[in-house]
Amino acid sequence: MERPQDWWRGAVIYQIYPRSFQDCNSDGVGDLAGIAQRLEYVAALGVDAVWISPFFPSPMADFGYDVSDYRDVDPLFGTLADFDALLARAHALGLKVIIDLVLSHTSDQHPWFRESRQDTQNARKDWYVWANPKPDGTPPNNWLSIFGGPAWEWDGGRRQYYLHNFLASQPDLNFHHPPVQEALLDIARFWLARGVDGFRLDTINFYFHDAQLRDNPALAPQERNDSIAPAVNPYNYQRHIYDKNRPENIEFLRKFRATLDPFGAIAMGEVGDAQRGLEILGAYTAGDALIQTCYAFEFLARERPDAGRIKEVLHEVARLAPTGWPTWAFSNHDVARHISRWGLCDAAARLYTILLICLRGTVCLYQGEELGLPEAAVPFEALQDPYGKRFWPEFAGRDGSRTPMVWTAAPGAGFSTAKPWLPIPSDHLALNVASQEAANDSLLQHYRSAIALRHASPAIARGTLGDLRAAGPVLSFTRRLDDEEIFCAFNIGPDAAPLAVPAGTWRDVGPAGDAAGAMAAGRLNPWQAAVLRRA
Repeated sequence: MERPQDWWRGAVIYQIYPRSFQDCNSDGVGDLAGIAQRLEYVAALGVDAVWISPFFPSPMADFGYDVSDYRDVDPLFGTLADFDALLARAHALGLKVIIDLVLSHTSDQHPWFRESRQDTQNARKDWYVWANPKPDGTPPNNWLSIFGGPAWEWDGGRRQYYLHNFLASQPDLNFHHPPVQEALLDIARFWLARGVDGFRLDTINFYFHDAQLRDNPALAPQERNDSIAPAVNPYNYQRHIYDKNRPENIEFLRKFRATLDPFGAIAMGEVGDAQRGLEILGAYTAGDALIQTCYAFEFLARERPDAGRIKEVLHEVARLAPTGWPTWAFSNHDVARHISRWGLCDAAARLYTILLICLRGTVCLYQGEELGLPEAAVPFEALQDPYGKRFWPEFAGRDGSRTPMVWTAAPGAGFSTAKPWLPIPSDHLALNVASQEAANDSLLQHYRSAIALRHASPAIARGTLGDLRAAGPVLSFTRRLDDEEIFCAFNIGPDAAPLAVPAGTWRDVGPAGDAAGAMAAGRLNPWQAAVLRRA
């Protein structure tokens, strides 16, 4: 049954990183006109929506995640008219458009911060998180920045420190100050009125800080997790209970949802927390008055998830988010591409694609993963990411997942006629879109078939998940909605393994179409999936 207001539930969303998708003006950087030009390709994948990473005016210290004007387009990417044309083209193709809204912080070049830092008496003096030093002149507490070092920067004009959870040029907004909240809600209304279908909310659990500025406690070494920050970063040494994840955020999310509802729009939150990610996901998506969906980092982690780990994560989601709705992704612009991160062969990549498509929740795909692009090795002299420069060579940063799309095998990969802002690896060229379009058995065609499976099955898209089991390398579960029942089994390993199908008559509906033999033999081949519908 069609549910126009509920389109996001079970949808497949395709993330576009604007700098690297398509360059239309030959400056080596992707732009909005380029995205519009390539939307037919995106629609042909069968996805429901695109999520476009930030394109607002910015000094580009963090490549758009440091916003200096929330109501315009950076000239690097085009104009508001270009955005309106992109939006119209997407809607004409049946695609929803979600834009990336960075609310927790701005650029230090934003007019709000320029005014706030002038003195302690101006109209925006409380719009950012300012604090006096300790008597010895050191920062007010022990909070750390994700990008390395203290989360506090001294400002000589105000003779105070300001908080920055990321770069020092990304000061944190003070959500305890009501005018800040209203200004941000008004920005959301600006884009909703232009016709966007929703927002991806960057670092949604970072909005509020502890008003008392209490120190974070230490985290025991055995509890440290590097899924949010690399192991070389001391950020992993703290339990982050005061610098983020604050309970005050719930009331702001209610206000944000109330802003969305008149427009029929949605919000997808990014929960950046290695310790309480699923718990926060459950809290932020519970009921009908908060955010529709959030994603955590469990499947963006460095370690390849085996059957036992996936079962553990899905059990925790059921326990911590019984009325909530997760979004799942294996890759994005902030982590190494999962083909390389998990060391996947072609068969394994295909299996994980079907697994992702069959999970209960919404699915996010990252541009190029449908081509099987590996993580690019970007040399230091070509590195752009400040995070990578800070921790090189132990951590190479995020540029390896941000290199341009490869549309053809020609020089420039069909992305640009100019030198691209990041180098295009030679091994990416062989995986280009044009060659995979021409091959019936390509990974690109496999992604299309998997997405079509999800759209053909209401149970997979929106149904319940039950009978969750992990038997050695085999993960299995059922998806049910109304009178449709789907049985899914995945051999997550390089050796054949037993397949136990529930009693009854089943029909193979998987994109590979090769499960009939597995049912007859009672065994799954290495890296084989079985997706069966009860007859």
